[in-house]
Amino acid sequence: MACRDVSECDLVVRGGTVAITGSSAECDVGISQGRISQIGGGMRGRREIDATGALVLPGGLDMHVHLSSPEPPQPGVPAWVDDFASGSAAAIAGGVTTIGNMTFPGTGQSLRQALARDLEAASGAAAVDYVLHAVLSDPSPEALAELPLLAEAGHTSLKVFMTFGGFETHTGEMIAAIATAGQLGMLTLIHCEDGALVRFAGQRLLASGRGGLADWAESRPELAERAAVERAVAICEATGSPVHIVHLSSRSALRSARRGQQRGLPVFVETRPLYLYLTSDELREPRGGRYIGAPPLRGPGDVAALWAGLADGSVHTVASDHAPWLLRDKIDDSLDVTTARQGVADLETMLPMLFSEGVRTGRISLDRFIALTSANPARLFGLYPRKGTIAVGSDADLVVLDPELRRTIDGRSMRSNADYSVYDGREVHGWPRFTVSRGEIVLEDGQVVAEPGRGQWLRQGHTAAP
Repeated sequence: MACRDVSECDLVVRGGTVAITGSSAECDVGISQGRISQIGGGMRGRREIDATGALVLPGGLDMHVHLSSPEPPQPGVPAWVDDFASGSAAAIAGGVTTIGNMTFPGTGQSLRQALARDLEAASGAAAVDYVLHAVLSDPSPEALAELPLLAEAGHTSLKVFMTFGGFETHTGEMIAAIATAGQLGMLTLIHCEDGALVRFAGQRLLASGRGGLADWAESRPELAERAAVERAVAICEATGSPVHIVHLSSRSALRSARRGQQRGLPVFVETRPLYLYLTSDELREPRGGRYIGAPPLRGPGDVAALWAGLADGSVHTVASDHAPWLLRDKIDDSLDVTTARQGVADLETMLPMLFSEGVRTGRISLDRFIALTSANPARLFGLYPRKGTIAVGSDADLVVLDPELRRTIDGRSMRSNADYSVYDGREVHGWPRFTVSRGEIVLEDGQVVAEPGRGQWLRQGHTAAP
């Protein structure tokens, strides 16, 4: 696929510092037919991007987003405000070229029917490439029988919630599902909070006359997360199946996961941006409900532990868990710790914030940044080396990131339909000037220029350890 004649290169990214795993160098990148065709050497393209002074990085993979709902929206009932179209725009603006959406079955839907529903919705709206994670809430015999069919069709990731009642009432079946998934080469994503302990804490707060949104952190204590992570590690050990602990938030839970890793178990860890920049003190501010996510924000020691985990490799990926609301719906005074609306918008800010607060400050290296946001998720979700790297033959998914470009975050002006950001007012150093998806420029000088529906569903292979 080398550009033997200059006319064969559709696009050249010229003059940037290209980050390839383990090294970086100032060189040009040639793109032909949507793939990287040449790195370095003489070339010209039908179109060229001037990347002088910028970093050329693999496109980000955010493998934990919520852009679909299991049921049709009801008038007057608040819901997540992004779909595949607006979510894609937010992703592109933040340098993310591949997303992984959580697909919940609706009433009466099987796993395959839910996946078909979201595939149809994404096909006409998504402007970035995507995979769909089937959410298993009811491990019925019919659902378990679907797992081989999902794997055969290229859906090799499964999500379970320890907070859902089905996990407690059908624990044996859930473990059987995780075991089967591992045998099929699938990766099981686990929301690790012990449901019974969470319900006990919430009800005790309400019984004492508390339980408002300001009490969110106390309603979902660290011990509930730690207990669930210990159980997830034990399930991994018992079944031999790889598990991916999503949005891990606390120091003690990370210790539990790390002990499993040290025993050679395939225990992988994701954290989310909220836990790297904010603490539980924010929840007690006026309108502190805007920060609510599950697990909740923790203390400064937990923040420090997660940064250490990013640096030492015990945390494998960073993902946004993008689940956006309007501010008025998040801070509604009628809500309590049992009805709080969980989730925030973070797709557009995930990569720039991590670069600004991580790479620029020296907390993590550029290599770790690329591993956390590109290479590791691509491997874990069976997409490497098509995604997650800058290499000849890989999809031409690139971010031209200007490390000196400064912006102050203002959620009202961003691409998500949410009308606020939890980081409003923060100055961030390092934003994409261009985003390229399969050889197409989709962000140009800060403007999203992608056509809705250009994104492609990606067939996943077997999970592989980073």
